Amino acid sequence: MKVKSAESKVKEVSALRLPSLKLSARYTRLSKVDPFIITTPFGSFPIAPGIYDNYATQLSLTQPLFTGFRILGNINLNEELSNATNEEYNKDKSDLLFNIRNSYWNVFKTQQSKKVMDETVEQMKAHLKDAKNLEKAGMLTKNDVLKIEVQYSNILYQQIDAENAVKLSIVALNNTLGIPLETQTEITSTANLSEYQTDELSKLISAAIEKRPEVKAADSRIKASEAGVTLAQSSWYPQVSLYGNYYYSKPNQRILPSRNQFDATWDAGVMLNMNIWDWLTTKHQTDQAEAQLEQAKDGFGMIKDGITLEVTQNYLSVNQAKRKIDIAKLNVEQAEENLRVTSEKFKNGYSTSSELIDAETALISAKTNYITSVVDFELAKAKLEKSIGK
Repeated sequence: MKVKSAESKVKEVSALRLPSLKLSARYTRLSKVDPFIITTPFGSFPIAPGIYDNYATQLSLTQPLFTGFRILGNINLNEELSNATNEEYNKDKSDLLFNIRNSYWNVFKTQQSKKVMDETVEQMKAHLKDAKNLEKAGMLTKNDVLKIEVQYSNILYQQIDAENAVKLSIVALNNTLGIPLETQTEITSTANLSEYQTDELSKLISAAIEKRPEVKAADSRIKASEAGVTLAQSSWYPQVSLYGNYYYSKPNQRILPSRNQFDATWDAGVMLNMNIWDWLTTKHQTDQAEAQLEQAKDGFGMIKDGITLEVTQNYLSVNQAKRKIDIAKLNVEQAEENLRVTSEKFKNGYSTSSELIDAETALISAKTNYITSVVDFELAKAKLEKSIGK
């Protein structure tokens, strides 16, 4: 709606360059007065009859010729403001796309976390079964079995939390997409862990300065402020316009003596208006406009500095997230091997239930860290792409 409003404003001020045509009409009833009578040696007679019902219509045409660049400045100002509004709309779209990607990968994260919990539940079932068999064989105490049962209950509890987290993340994604919250949205993409190539940081910063809608909007606001200075200074110049009028009146005041009938007349000319003294109002308005121009330039510099910082941070975050994935993947492999060895030792009575539980907990933590690092990598890529204007 803001974009449409700004575009309509441009059309409105552009129309000021065109001729304007106005029609007016009026009716007037006059009170009766004694007629103006001239007396001569030959007799008395009225100069003009009393006409008490007056009708008048007027068609006026005005064409600006020179307005001290007021109209041009007004058009340029609103065109640049319209451009700025359009770029702000593009920024809002970019923010929305990022929010969608963020919500999407949050769903991915919760679903993968639930998958880990589901696998852990099945593993704990098997471990609990082995523990009970060892107890029957006299190789494990009741207390050791109870420890595994408690751990199994904790895992079931965490599984419920994981299921609820999936539902909440899907609701959040639906809300971001603007679709009914109860929609059973499914995600299909998986994380792309292939080598992610980026340009040099300096090139990324240059691309961001060139493409980011915030920069384009700030540049348009500088140009709008420059047009605002021109607009403020226009009062120092004369205003010149053509005009023409067509009258159709009863009686017509230009026809003497007055007669009780409709008559048509017209006039045309050139009009010049100039503000000779306004107590420095124009100067003060110009000073305000120039101050706003300086503010716009300062804002432009701050935006570029902020974008440079944002791109740099996101660039470093991508590289950091990629390294974390490699470490987390290795940690998962080590935790899986540790659980495998501990499980075999437990089945043969060479490992305690506490060691088995610790191995399970370590694997859950390793897998969770891996999922988190993958999602962090995808979000870091999304942030970097957004920050360079993609």
